[in-house]
Amino acid sequence: MKTVIVVHGGAWAIPDMLAKASVAGVKNAAWAGDAVLKNGGSAIDAVEKAVRSLEDDPTFDAGHGAVLNIDGEVELDSIIMDGETLATGAVASVRNIANPVSLARAVMEKTDHVMLTDRGASMFAERIGIPVADDLVTELERKDWEQSSSYPVGVEKFFNTQWGHDTVGAVALDSLGNVACATSTGGIRNKMVGRVGDSPIIGSGGYADNRSGAVSCTGHGESILKVTLARLILFQMEQGKSATAAAEASLQYMGERVKGCGGAIVVSSTGDWAASFTTPRMAWASIKEDVLHYGLNPKEDFTEREHY
Repeated sequence: MKTVIVVHGGAWAIPDMLAKASVAGVKNAAWAGDAVLKNGGSAIDAVEKAVRSLEDDPTFDAGHGAVLNIDGEVELDSIIMDGETLATGAVASVRNIANPVSLARAVMEKTDHVMLTDRGASMFAERIGIPVADDLVTELERKDWEQSSSYPVGVEKFFNTQWGHDTVGAVALDSLGNVACATSTGGIRNKMVGRVGDSPIIGSGGYADNRSGAVSCTGHGESILKVTLARLILFQMEQGKSATAAAEASLQYMGERVKGCGGAIVVSSTGDWAASFTTPRMAWASIKEDVLHYGLNPKEDFTEREHY
């Protein structure tokens, strides 16, 4: 099976000052995930590696560089899912963890549960030896947070100005034909304490099933939750739509039904892939058969041969 990796750095009105860094970040994450797949690694290893790369990059709202809630704290959410067995792990409202995607994977592999939140997730992280990170807040985010106002305004502005940041994610198909997804986020700036969006919720922020494919979503979390966007896209693919047609139809439905904007990356179990969005911009990149595709603006699709 020819391997595929697709990554996104969030769908929102990415300001010009972050455009270059956003594209560079998703390309680096795609290369990181592709290296795992090229070495015979699993789809689950590849999506974890790609998302860790994005969490570690302060350009993106996940891990280092996450946005602050109304009390000026970081609260992180993540999910990871294995399409072979439907095994999944998620964490929500975790505070001092640099790579929530790896904690989500530990929930999947080391507990009988699917999701742990807040204090329980922190206790579990401590028990398995995941170090505490006290340096997740960037100076830029602290400054932006101080400038920004209350949550309702924050959400309105989220897609129209640089107040927003968003989720990161990856989907992959490995050489054995297994798919996986991972999604990670710091959520919306000035969100209420304890607010959880779509990212860590199975079927909304992500879903993976070898019988159809894998999806990672991004955008207005409350809207994505209402239409269970990830599962909706795979449902459309099960009805015979291509990855692109399924993503576009589902995003259009979300816009019409709940007035929500967003984006999604998709890979089918046959290697058909897509990166679609209804926000002004979404940084994305994919690698299939040694060709890197990437874009930021609508209808953009640049290609590069890989440099190893």
